Amino acid sequence: MRAVLDTNIFISGIHWTGASGKIIEFWLDGKFELVVSAEIIDEIVKTLANFRVSLDFEEILSWASIISEKSVFVEPLIKFNAVKEDLDDNKFVDVAVQGGADFIVSQDNHLLKIGEFKDIKILKPEEFLVVLEMYGF
Repeated sequence: MRAVLDTNIFISGIHWTGASGKIIEFWLDGKFELVVSAEIIDEIVKTLANFRVSLDFEEILSWASIISEKSVFVEPLIKFNAVKEDLDDNKFVDVAVQGGADFIVSQDNHLLKIGEFKDIKILKPEEFLVVLEMYGF
């Protein structure tokens, strides 16, 4: 099973417990494959660096390294315009399609409104945990 995690999942999961934190734990434990691109990693790093709850620079670099090493890395060849209301969110759709992801996990309403794109389901963190539980995790 492959998934793309929106930046907000990482921010929530790194800073707080809850569904996003559990999803990151499941990914780190190898329960699913994470699909990323350089653009997504860059956004995660920038968001962590500028977030109101600060992290040490070394910790941010550590997360970037972990994400890079434990993920399927793709660079989308085709750009879709699936998210009309926030064009920046299309990077998650593009990576999901290019990387053969089954799911995009997000808390962003622009993505969640789409629901599904090219057989890729777009789910809230709590919904993705239900899917993981169905697979026995």
